[in-house]
Amino acid sequence: MWDRPTLLNWIANLLFALSVVVMLYAALYVVVHLPIFPLREVKIDGQLSHVSREQVKLIVAKHLKGNFFTLDLIKARDAFEKLPWARNVSLRRRWPDKLEVSIEEHQALARWGSIALVNTHGELFHAASGSDLPVFYGPGDGVIEVASQYGEFSKALKAANLEIASLGLTPRRAWQITTTNGMVVELGRVEMQARLEKFASVYSSTIAGLNKKITYADLRYPNGFALRKPTEAMKSKDLDLENVKPGNIKSGDAIKKQTKAVS
Repeated sequence: MWDRPTLLNWIANLLFALSVVVMLYAALYVVVHLPIFPLREVKIDGQLSHVSREQVKLIVAKHLKGNFFTLDLIKARDAFEKLPWARNVSLRRRWPDKLEVSIEEHQALARWGSIALVNTHGELFHAASGSDLPVFYGPGDGVIEVASQYGEFSKALKAANLEIASLGLTPRRAWQITTTNGMVVELGRVEMQARLEKFASVYSSTIAGLNKKITYADLRYPNGFALRKPTEAMKSKDLDLENVKPGNIKSGDAIKKQTKAVS
């Protein structure tokens, strides 16, 4: 090898180039770690109702270590995402000394039993809320399904001036609603939306005018539904949806139809 000057020159040039690269890297490392590129401003973007200024200050003081170049954006983002109400967080450096933090908060839709909150995307999150929210129940894999149906059921009940206090989905995929006035509505497993819309139409046009509190409505009938008043703990009256029209029902009257409840 020593009698091959071309090879020796090539090796020498390679070693020289490597040494230059190492020195440049070392110099760059020293420069970027000098206290001459400090982060002077952290800008928070987003419509924030629950993330407080004090929480942001604590994260900045505890987790934002380094200067403009050396700050670990992944660790910083993880710190912000640990905030109970933070759903999505993105960070971006802005030359020469600014860090922009964009925070998307959870929008609480309901409570999932007593263990968590449900956001408008059908996702569970753990945070404290003093808002008067409906309560959802169901199997662990049913959160998105319950959240989606809540919107559809709420639209149907709006025609009857009724609101949902709780919405439940059983393991057999049967639905039950409790309204804010204390009425339990059994929907079954099929044609839930059609049943509820028909019930809401009859309720607003006739039943609401009876001035009698209804505690239970079973909509799992092919042509009607059963109602129960507080004094009728074990006795229900069936209303034929095909024949009920506004003004047909008077106080104390009921249209009876022998039907068999279905799911």
